[in-house]
Amino acid sequence: MSHYARNIVQNTESQATRTLIRGATVLSMDGDIGNVVSADILIEGSTITAIDEHIEVSDAVIIDASGMIAMPGMVDSHRHSWEGQLRRLNPNAETLEDYCNATHFSFAKYYRPADMYVGNLLTALGCIDAGITTVIDNSHNSRTGAHSDAAVEALIDAGIRSIHASGAPVRGEWDKAHWPGNLERLQEKYFKKADNNLVSLAVMAQLEPELWAEARRLGLPIITEFFGGEMAAELEGLHQKGLLRSDNIFNHCTSLPDAGWEILREAGVRVNVCPRSDAHYGIEDGMFAMQAALRHGISPGLSVDNETSYSSDMFMEMRVAFYLQRVMGMHQQHCCGSEYHPKTLQAHNLLKAATVDGAACAGLQDKIGSLTLGKQADIILINAKDINLYPSGNAFGTVVHAAERSNIDTVMIGGRIVKQGGKILGVDSERLRAAIDESHEHLFAAAGYQPDIFAETFQPLESAQ
Repeated sequence: MSHYARNIVQNTESQATRTLIRGATVLSMDGDIGNVVSADILIEGSTITAIDEHIEVSDAVIIDASGMIAMPGMVDSHRHSWEGQLRRLNPNAETLEDYCNATHFSFAKYYRPADMYVGNLLTALGCIDAGITTVIDNSHNSRTGAHSDAAVEALIDAGIRSIHASGAPVRGEWDKAHWPGNLERLQEKYFKKADNNLVSLAVMAQLEPELWAEARRLGLPIITEFFGGEMAAELEGLHQKGLLRSDNIFNHCTSLPDAGWEILREAGVRVNVCPRSDAHYGIEDGMFAMQAALRHGISPGLSVDNETSYSSDMFMEMRVAFYLQRVMGMHQQHCCGSEYHPKTLQAHNLLKAATVDGAACAGLQDKIGSLTLGKQADIILINAKDINLYPSGNAFGTVVHAAERSNIDTVMIGGRIVKQGGKILGVDSERLRAAIDESHEHLFAAAGYQPDIFAETFQPLESAQ
C-alpha cells in the first residue's frame, strides 16, 4: 500500500478460492457461450472456469444473482486519470483550448506527487463504482519520477486493472532529465514484480519516432492523441518506414480521410473513439469516428477521455454514441440520397465496443472483455430488479439505454470483489474526501483560482495566458 494512501484504501478483503454466481441473466459477449436467461458462473481464484444453467459445488462462496444481469466489466480505452479532482470544473467548455485552460495551462503546472495520487485514485475508484474494471490511464502530467510513482501506486491501491501510459507535461516546469529514462525505471520498480498482475506500463507520445523507438526497446505500447484532419498527412511516411504497428493505440481519430483509415487497418493500429469529448470540445468536425472505423474493418473501443466537463460512466458514453450515430446516419442519407445506406448500430454493438473491443484496444483481449472460460473474472452484476430497470424487457436495452452507476450491485476484478451491495469495499470515504479537499485547496491557491460552483464558464487564469 502506498504511503500516499493515508489509510484511505484498505484492501483487507481476501480473494475467495471459489466463487459461484448463482442464477444471473448472462450477457457473455462470447459467441460460443452466448446469452443465457438464467445461469451460474463459477470462478476459481481469478479465472472463470464454468458457465452453465446449474452448477453444483460444495465449497464455494455463493453470490445470489437472481434478478441481476451478469456481464463483463467495461473497458475505458482512454482516460486522463490525473485530472480526477477537477471534475465538472468546466461543464460548458466548447473548444479544446477551453479544456486546456482548465487543465494543462493552469492547475497541471502545480500538481505535486500527492495530487497525482489523489487524481488517479479518485478516477480509478469512480471507474470501479461505474462498472469500469479496466482503464487506460493517459498520464500526460508526469513532471518528475515521484509524480509517476504516485500515479502508478494509486492504480495499484485502487485494485483496478489498468495500463499506465506515462507522458510528458504540456506546459510548465518539469524534470526533463527523467524523460524518457523514467520509463525503464518505472518498469524495473513496478512492472517486473510478481505481485502486480493488474497494472501494466505504456508510453504516451505524439508522432515522435525517437520516443517510439525507446518504447519499443522496452516492449511498451504507444498511446497517441491522434486528430485525423490535422495529422493524417504524416501517416503515409510513418507507414512506409514501418513505424506504425499493432503496439500503437490512437485516441480520437476524428476527421480522418479514407486513405488514413486504410493505413491504420493495414498497420494493425488499435483505435478508440470518444463520443462525448469530441462533441463537447468541438474536436475537428466534432463527430466521433466509430462509423468510419467500422467501415474500414476496425472495431474501436470507447473512451470517456476526462471528467472535467461531464460524468465518468460508460453508460452515458454508449448512449451518446448510439444517438449521435443515428443522427449522423440520417443526415448523411438525407444529404447523399437514397443510395447511401449507413449501418445502424444496435444496443449490442455499443456494449461490444465497451467490453470486447475495448479489451482489444488495450491488448487484453485474451484476458478480459467477455465471460469466457479461462479468462479473468472481471465481472459486473447489474440489479435489474431496481425500480428504474424493472421489468427488463430486453437485457441489452436495459444495460445500454437504462442502467446507471447506482444499479451496479457487484464488481469483481480478477476474481476479487471490489464493490458489493452497491458499495465500494475497503475505502474510507471521509479520508478520501479530506484528501481531495486538501488537493483542491493547494491547486486552487497555487493557480490563483477563486472557485465559483455556479459559473457558466471557466475563466482562464492569469497563469494560463
